[in-house]
Amino acid sequence: MPPSRSPRRTSGGSKRSSAPANGTPDAAAEARDHRGPGDLAAYEAMRDFGRTPEPAPASRPAPPVPEVRALTFVVQKHRATRLHYDLRLEFDGVMKSWPIPRGPSPDPAEKRLAVMTEDHPLDYARFEGLIPAGQYGAGEVIVWDNGTYSPDEGGVLSFDDPAEAERRMLEDVAAGKISVTLRGKKLKGSWTLVKTQQDEQSWLAIKHRDDAASAGTDLTHLDRSVISGLTIEDLQAGRHPDPSIEPVPLRPGDLPGARNAEAPRTVEPMQATLTESPFSRPDWLFEPKLDGIRAIVTIVDGEVSMRSRRGNDITRQYPALVAALARQPVASAVFDGEIVAFDDAGRPSFEALQQRMNLQNDTEIRQSEAATPVVFYAFDLPYLDGFDLARVPLWVRKETLERVLLPSARIQYLGHIDDDGEAAYAGADKIGLEGVVAKRRDSTYEAGRRSRNWLKVKSRTSEEFVVGGFSAGNGGRAGTFGALVIGQYDADGGLVPSGRVGSGFDDRTLEALRARLEPLVRADSPFASPPEGPADITWVEPQMAVEVTFAEWTSDGNLRAPVFVRVRDDLDPATVTHAEVAPPPEVLSTPAVISRHTPPVEAGDAPASTALASEIASVLAQLEGRAKSMTLEVEGHQIKVTNLDKEMWPAWEEQRPLTKRDLLVYLAKAAPLLLPELRDRPLTMTRYPNGLEGGSFYQKHNEHAPDFVQTFLVFADSRDQEFMVCNNLATLLWSGQIANLALHTSLTRIDPRPDAVGRPTDFAGSREAVEASVLNYPDFVLFDLDPYIYAGFEGEGEEPELNRAAYQRTCEVALWLKELLDAAGLSAFVKTSGATGLHILVPVLRNLDFATVRSVSETFGRFLVAAHPKDVTMEWQTKNRTGKVFFDSNQNARIKNIAAAYSPRAKPGAPVSVPLRWSELTKVYPTDFTILTAPDRFEAAGDLWAHILEAKQDLAALVESFEG
Repeated sequence: MPPSRSPRRTSGGSKRSSAPANGTPDAAAEARDHRGPGDLAAYEAMRDFGRTPEPAPASRPAPPVPEVRALTFVVQKHRATRLHYDLRLEFDGVMKSWPIPRGPSPDPAEKRLAVMTEDHPLDYARFEGLIPAGQYGAGEVIVWDNGTYSPDEGGVLSFDDPAEAERRMLEDVAAGKISVTLRGKKLKGSWTLVKTQQDEQSWLAIKHRDDAASAGTDLTHLDRSVISGLTIEDLQAGRHPDPSIEPVPLRPGDLPGARNAEAPRTVEPMQATLTESPFSRPDWLFEPKLDGIRAIVTIVDGEVSMRSRRGNDITRQYPALVAALARQPVASAVFDGEIVAFDDAGRPSFEALQQRMNLQNDTEIRQSEAATPVVFYAFDLPYLDGFDLARVPLWVRKETLERVLLPSARIQYLGHIDDDGEAAYAGADKIGLEGVVAKRRDSTYEAGRRSRNWLKVKSRTSEEFVVGGFSAGNGGRAGTFGALVIGQYDADGGLVPSGRVGSGFDDRTLEALRARLEPLVRADSPFASPPEGPADITWVEPQMAVEVTFAEWTSDGNLRAPVFVRVRDDLDPATVTHAEVAPPPEVLSTPAVISRHTPPVEAGDAPASTALASEIASVLAQLEGRAKSMTLEVEGHQIKVTNLDKEMWPAWEEQRPLTKRDLLVYLAKAAPLLLPELRDRPLTMTRYPNGLEGGSFYQKHNEHAPDFVQTFLVFADSRDQEFMVCNNLATLLWSGQIANLALHTSLTRIDPRPDAVGRPTDFAGSREAVEASVLNYPDFVLFDLDPYIYAGFEGEGEEPELNRAAYQRTCEVALWLKELLDAAGLSAFVKTSGATGLHILVPVLRNLDFATVRSVSETFGRFLVAAHPKDVTMEWQTKNRTGKVFFDSNQNARIKNIAAAYSPRAKPGAPVSVPLRWSELTKVYPTDFTILTAPDRFEAAGDLWAHILEAKQDLAALVESFEG
């Protein structure tokens, strides 16, 4: 059983014994002889760097750099022949590598096989993407986790001494036993790698027992890259990592703005300014405001110091916190955070915390640990491992803190919400928190200052005041007091009265406060001017700060309806002044863009809101039974549905006839995936009032649509006409009621957010207005592949019918096209058209009009035809397409449309246009997905296109290269 770990730190390069770990004269030298001094020859020999995007090694491995603090590690999730996780540790100028087939486990009882393989170059630690077929390790790769690490054998850490860490790692790998502490987002704490007797390269990866150990936990369900946010499934679907994303440096010394500095004894906390109301801004983040006490934690060589906002040493009051902080994997650090206690309902409670915050007796402190446990929530990191991080942008400090911090029952990271401060405030208020603290993402740490770069939004109007006296009590308060006389200091240092507070006290609080005030009694008033009211005041030294809620300030400077909340022993009364209230930052005209640091939806999660899910369940329940007509209640609207048993699709092969009821049930089940694809896109319906065999017509204009159908005016056919969009479940179901068997949409949207803000949204009046508007700037480049390979039973002049030979050839052409798009670095997504062909879409920023986007499609088509002239054609005359796959670039036009992803099709069998992973393209057939079978597919695969608009690419440079 691996031992538990309680790390100690090296300081200034302290040394371990250099005695050989395995009985050889020089274990480190033997390690180099065994593996080579950072040997990349095997890595290079296995790869063709003209084909694979993996980084080529430099002429020789990089030597260790002593001045760089902390070694790095990476875990890359790699779907090759089999899925596995590659653990790579930086030392000896390379990344030493151990693939772990089942992935690392935080359960110390789990021993996972790890096979040591060839060294990789340091640059490989950032590699994500697709290793092409035919290359070693072909498949998808993401950076599943990364961070810094230190050898920890004997409980000694070397985060601030890279030369010592290098020496120790070389010794340990030669000895066949490595023990390291990892500081990653997913992998934390101490781990060991132990060589087995089974094979020279066979090792076991085992988690040590520490605060990060967790029995029965599987970390592999956390499936997103810590750099790009992508999953293996995203790459399989065709999305490429965004090359513009610059990951946060892992070493503290590499962080922008970091400065080499001695560890401070403490840091004065940065303070937030009060603001009037919640707000949302893309350049701000929002933390919950916890009802606790501020604490600055300093750790140097394992010695922990905790100080309050006033600068008082509070270390001995919280022994459990100190013990947990002493186990943090740092050489030195300063954590800024909040100490919080909880009430019986699990809410932060200052009242509970007050019961122990002033204890001095060791016995009482020990008893309070069990009676009133506390948690330290860390939210900032002004200093780490020899580097002052005060000038590092806040969001970078927080990312670094999240990696470094070792969570436990007593220590937690305080997360945040990006951009949407109003939602953060509403959520905090709902669960009874004090409000939120809004912070500029790029703000520096302004120690000891109250800054407008941090703004607190309180759920109640309150301020801090100084007690300058108390009035006599009557009746039940005769032995205590009637009200506290309070005030605040002005700019000249005078204590200005703010009125009296006589509400909010229970009997115990009255007695406790009177006992604390009694020793402070003085003969004269501490106020600069006489307070209003009766003269029956006992004056006291202004040495107690209290928090008071109130309705408003009166014109004469007193409080209206004040209520006592608590004593603020964590504040220095001399610093209590009238709170500045800053206006919230001006809301930008550009809508907030989702931050790339916002955690994406986990793979397989449907994007349905709780409200939509509830509406869908209601619709499906209403459609059960045999009623041929009914009135559906949907989203507060009523939709009369008729002829529910009418046959829409006739029987086909072994499938029964499908009815309007079947169509409505499918539309309801598919709504969480369909509605995002349809949203804000001009809609064209294909209506079959008498079913598939009874004739059809197109409808794109509003003809007496219900009020819940959103419409907009567009100049078309020499006049302004009403077009429709499908932005709600009611519209989707209404389209089914009027026998719409296929939903076709434009490649563009009427909403300019977020990448076309500023483009006109007036589509009426003239063709010029439409062409200048956002409707002329598509979200995608479309590559439409239609096979003209006949099944043999078509009539003269008929289009080819679906057949397997034609579909397989179309898949081949699609994969050839993907090779071209991959070479250009373009993310591409594929779906069945629902008919005979395939649609490949490349999401792009809306800075190019349809004419330019069409030329991009044409250019790739010409490349494809030139490479495969016997298989691909762009001929416009149908007779010249026979036996080939037609590459249609003309669908990239404002007046054209395509079958929406997840839309049914008006084809035999009721097929559905379904997004595919590229890896499954040749393994499925379009008729595998019908309105009866597709919902099972969606439940198993999730929405492969849920984040397609987040994969947009800027084609401007590519267009310039084509034109050049």
